[in-house]
Amino acid sequence: MATNHEELMKKFKLWGVVKETGVDDEGLSKFYNEYFTFPLFKDEGLVLYNDFFGRRKIGLTTYNPFKLYNGYKNMTNRLSGKGLDGNLTGEGMIQGGLIVFDKEGKARYAYEEIIGDELVIDDIVAALKDVANDDK
Repeated sequence: MATNHEELMKKFKLWGVVKETGVDDEGLSKFYNEYFTFPLFKDEGLVLYNDFFGRRKIGLTTYNPFKLYNGYKNMTNRLSGKGLDGNLTGEGMIQGGLIVFDKEGKARYAYEEIIGDELVIDDIVAALKDVANDDK
């Protein structure tokens, strides 16, 4: 996202929220140092997760074992192709997402994570542009 939209991203502060520490601090450190070098904050009490994403938890999208297996294989191949590895350490069931706030700190857009799916970058960029234009 940064390479194609550097000017747009300069208008925003980016930070991450994690739901737990002390479970897989090595993995969290790797995530921060290698993939997401922006500030990270711990969401004590899961306030953001609960308020913005309604306590969503991972659920099955199908009971067809072939579809489940194919979905898992597609996801792991995509992650491997990007040099990423997942782990099964930590809570892992609560889903999060991405929230775009305006200059006043009002949440303007929330994009819910869909486990295994890539982020829809075009939708996120459109939301950022909308907020940037309104903040002028």
